[in-house]
Amino acid sequence: MQHAKPTGMADAEWAARIDLAAAHRLADMFGWTNLVYNHITLRVPGQDNCFLLKPNDELFNEVTASSLVKLDLDGKVQDGARQVNVAGFNIHTAVLGARPEINCSIHVHTKAGMAISALDTEILPLTQGSMRFYKRVAYHDYYGISDKDAERVQIAADIGTKKAMILRNHGLLTCAPNIGEAMMSMKYLIDSCEVQLVAQASGAPLRLPPPDICELAAKQWDVHDTRGNVAEWAALMRMAEAFDPSFKR
Repeated sequence: MQHAKPTGMADAEWAARIDLAAAHRLADMFGWTNLVYNHITLRVPGQDNCFLLKPNDELFNEVTASSLVKLDLDGKVQDGARQVNVAGFNIHTAVLGARPEINCSIHVHTKAGMAISALDTEILPLTQGSMRFYKRVAYHDYYGISDKDAERVQIAADIGTKKAMILRNHGLLTCAPNIGEAMMSMKYLIDSCEVQLVAQASGAPLRLPPPDICELAAKQWDVHDTRGNVAEWAALMRMAEAFDPSFKR
């Protein structure tokens, strides 16, 4: 069901559009969505100042390669006539503009993520998966809906060099050099939030590994991520295609 690449569009951009559309469909399959809100962005290969973002009025399960809007980091639309979410633009340009090594950024409002964001706590190293975030999560305080340009500066400062951030009283954000790593990081971050809430709700004492073991595990995850999560992303693409290949239009 893949449509022909639009005339004049580079092969690399069309491939990126297909990947990003698939990521939206996968996020919908995983239950990460909140109606038309939340967003996943991907920098356009070979055009460092441009990125792709879904139209504001489109559900995640409606996103296709051709429906994505191409903008530059200043907000000028390069391709596409539909409006984008202003808060989404601010959040993602804060990351992409400050971090040239980052090409993909994901922001979602899952129930567990919002719950953790509303608690005076941090992500705890409770499981092997959550140890990838040991001392590697940034935190950004809530200043209202992120529709003001000034908040971009604060978001960029708060995330620093990290690849995961809890937006207090708001939601979750992950970013990475590639879409596979960003997606896998978000999966583990959401899982970590869910496990932490369940474990804390049990009322039983929490068993945390020693700090040196947590750091060892986190470094092992760092090494794993340098491989780009190629196998995981290939598997996710197969999953998206098997479920509904219309994202490739």
